[in-house]
Amino acid sequence: MSEQSKQKILSRIRNHSLPPVGLPEVIHGNWIRYDDPIAQLGKMIEFVGGSFECLPSIDSVHDRLKSFPQMQEAKRVLSLVDGIEGNVDLDSIPDPHDLEDLDFMIFEGDIGVAENGAVWITDAKIKHRVVLFINQHLIIVLRRHRIVHNMHEAYAQIRVHGPGFGCFVSGPSKTADIEQSLVIGAHGCRSLQMYVIP
Repeated sequence: MSEQSKQKILSRIRNHSLPPVGLPEVIHGNWIRYDDPIAQLGKMIEFVGGSFECLPSIDSVHDRLKSFPQMQEAKRVLSLVDGIEGNVDLDSIPDPHDLEDLDFMIFEGDIGVAENGAVWITDAKIKHRVVLFINQHLIIVLRRHRIVHNMHEAYAQIRVHGPGFGCFVSGPSKTADIEQSLVIGAHGCRSLQMYVIP
């Protein structure tokens, strides 16, 4: 495909805007609740292949990460969490393709759902949203008060202010073929670690 044809197709796509669609209606009901939603969230994160730990502070998360061999060997670490250092300045990178060798991405999740281990994330503070998916290791820091019991409660808390990007993520990348062979990290992060802090 020529560059001219490519640009023509992309131009048509950009010029064909669809009417906005509102969020699903939050229906109040007797939805599932847990005696310990934090423990349930941890159970679900581990069930989908991630790791989970409650720590007392950001400093504790920072210390824990420094002890990992993968972090010690990492060449490119992007941290969007105050108190955890990285060596990639996202604002200085004009082309998202320059992030293809990102080792670690550390960011703070907006909402954690105990029911299924999903975490709501947005690009509100991220220049290139590809960093959420192109990294080798994804670290999510989540505040304890941002954990909800179920998806209904999560939808009730989501706030959308104009155009933007948001999605629920859960666990590391994985795929399985018809031979039931599961591959972790096939098309995204190889590991996901979640740390819950006060």
